[in-house]
Amino acid sequence: MSELTPKMDGNIEVKLEKTAGPWREAWRNFRKSKAAVAGMIIIIFFILLALFGPLIAKEGVNEQFAPDRFHPPSAEYWLGTDDFGRDILSRIIHGSRISLSVGFLSVIASVIVGSFLGIIAGYYGRWTDTIISRIFDIMLAFPSILLAIAIVSVLGPGLENALIAIAIINVPNFGRLIRSKVLSIKEDEYITAAKAIGMKDARILFSHILPNSMAPVIVQGTLAVATAILEAAALGFLGLGAEAPQPEWGKMLADSKAYLQSAPWTMIFPGLSIMLTVLGFNLMGDGLRDALDPKMKS
Repeated sequence: MSELTPKMDGNIEVKLEKTAGPWREAWRNFRKSKAAVAGMIIIIFFILLALFGPLIAKEGVNEQFAPDRFHPPSAEYWLGTDDFGRDILSRIIHGSRISLSVGFLSVIASVIVGSFLGIIAGYYGRWTDTIISRIFDIMLAFPSILLAIAIVSVLGPGLENALIAIAIINVPNFGRLIRSKVLSIKEDEYITAAKAIGMKDARILFSHILPNSMAPVIVQGTLAVATAILEAAALGFLGLGAEAPQPEWGKMLADSKAYLQSAPWTMIFPGLSIMLTVLGFNLMGDGLRDALDPKMKS
C-alpha cells in the first residue's frame, strides 16, 4: 500500500507500506480467537506429551504390580493404577503417541488420495467425474464407523488395519471438497491463460489449482484429525483396533468398563484425554475456518 505525504516544499512524498500476505493475515485473524488459541495450546500440549512424555514415563507402561491393583490417585500414582497394577499416567502418556499417530497419519493418507481423486474428477469431468463421484456417494451412504468396522473385519483387527480403515472412510470427504473447489477455480482467467500458452495439465493442476485449494483442506484436515482419534478409540473399544498390551486410549476404556463403579479413575482419565484432544482439534479447526475464510464468521 502507498501513502501520500505532503512536504514543506510543496512536493509529495510517497511512502510504501508492506502489505501482509494472506497467510500472515490469517494468522492475525486466528490469534484474535481465544477459543482457537486455547485449542492450539491443548494440541501442542498433547504433541509434546507424545514426543517427550515417554522419556519421563520410561517404566510402568506394561509392567504389572499385583499388590498395587486399583490403587487410587495418590502422590505415588498421580492417576492411579488399573486392574493389573499398571500406572495409568504412564499408559496415557504413551497412548498419546498412538492416538495422535493414528489421527495424523490417517488424515495425511486421506488428504493425498482424496485430493488426487478430487482434482482428477473436477478438472477432467465427464465420465471420470461420474465414476469417482458415484464411488464417493456410495462410501458416504454408509455411517463412517460402520464402514470402518466392515473394513477392519475384512483386513483383521489391529492398529495398522484400523489406521487404513480410518484413512479410507475419510477419502470421500476430502475428494468432494477438492472437487468442488477445482470446479470453481478451473474457470478462472489465469487457468484459461495457462491453457492458452500451452501449459501442461499436470503443471496447471499442481502449480495453480492445488495450491489455491489448500485453505479448506487445512480446515477440514484439522477437524478430521479429531474425528480420526474418536474413530480409532471406538475401534479400540470394540476390540478391532489396538490390541493388548498397547496403551491406546480406546482400548484402555474397554479394559476398564467393568470397573466403572469400583475404580472410576481407570475410565475417567483415558476418557478425559480423548475428550480434551478432540476438543482441541475442533476449537482449532473452527478458528482456522474463520481465519482462512472470513465469510464463515458468525
